[in-house]
Amino acid sequence: MSPQAPWSRALLRAPLDWWEERDAFLKDGVLALVLALLAFVPTLSNIGAQIGDLPERPASALSVGLMLAQTLPLAARRRWPAGCLAVVAGAFAAHQALGFATTFGSLGLYLALYSAGAHQVRFRHGLAGVVSAGYAVLALVLDRLGSPQGIADYLAFYLTLAAFWLVGSTVRTRRAEEAQRRRLAAEVATAAERARIASELHDVVTHHVTAMVVQADAAQFLLTSAPDKAGEGLSAVSDTGRRALTELRYLLGVLEATGESASADPARADRAPTLGRLGDLVEQARRSGQPVEFSEQGERRAQSVDVELAAYRVVQEALTNAMKYAAGQPTRVLVRHGEERIEIKVTTDGPTASPAAAPAVRKPDPAGGRGLAGLRARARMVNGELEAGPRPEGGFEVHATIPSKPASE
Repeated sequence: MSPQAPWSRALLRAPLDWWEERDAFLKDGVLALVLALLAFVPTLSNIGAQIGDLPERPASALSVGLMLAQTLPLAARRRWPAGCLAVVAGAFAAHQALGFATTFGSLGLYLALYSAGAHQVRFRHGLAGVVSAGYAVLALVLDRLGSPQGIADYLAFYLTLAAFWLVGSTVRTRRAEEAQRRRLAAEVATAAERARIASELHDVVTHHVTAMVVQADAAQFLLTSAPDKAGEGLSAVSDTGRRALTELRYLLGVLEATGESASADPARADRAPTLGRLGDLVEQARRSGQPVEFSEQGERRAQSVDVELAAYRVVQEALTNAMKYAAGQPTRVLVRHGEERIEIKVTTDGPTASPAAAPAVRKPDPAGGRGLAGLRARARMVNGELEAGPRPEGGFEVHATIPSKPASE
């Protein structure tokens, strides 16, 4: 390929881009003017719409005016399609009835019919009826004036005119369907975004508020039993509140910013929930009185934002459920980094699943909140899977598998 080829395409593309940006009235005006000028080209005089076949009259100022009336109104074919069709069709009928020679400008009738079918909004059926009635009157007038055309000829010409109208109507219908599809797609995207925001807020608020409640209860108990240690509990509540504010600020910053500015902001990136911050979640749970064992296997690699966030939220929600439904029970968090997937397993010990034997370890109610259902939806968004439920030997387990997607990709 020649090195000048890209420059050549750019030079050709620039005028097309400029033309695409112009107003529709200007475009239609240029089309009407070009059609009017072509009507004066002798070699194109045999191309046009013709139905009367009356004895030909010599050209005159009246014929020129009627020809211009069949072309220039096309400048308003999209803005006022019904008015444009009325003027063009009336001029065509007069031109045929007076027996003037066929001109290329008579093709304006076809364009006017197409435009009315494609752009007329109100009284479409009424306009079609008026045009059909006008054509019937023209056929009777031409017959009285001695036109050699028969019924079959008039019917064939009418079907030609109807075809242009139907083509315009088809284009209009497809545009309306496309607009409807875009509107529905926008509504679905809006609903999905609202659900995502609700899920984010749930994950952030529920985890930290649960931790603060547990820590506050412990501090309240220590005020009477061990006052010297109550300060540690209150300090943990303060630290948890600050973490919650940090994550909420990050979330609001992401919602307000574009993806480019959000990723380019170092301060915001430092607050982002990532796999590298899982240790903070574990430490926070420990300070809330939950015995948590955390381990990682494999080499951790930087993942895409959606994968990092999904993995972080899985651990966060699992620890939240452990603190809510199995307070004080040993909990283990295992994150296994593989070449193709990230596997997360959070297990909480407890007695065997029996209503009588295990009142302290309750299975999270999927219908009672957004947590597990939101996590499953989040995992599906990154082509992952999540399973959660009681273990046969007792306790509860959350197991998630998320396909690996390195940030470099």
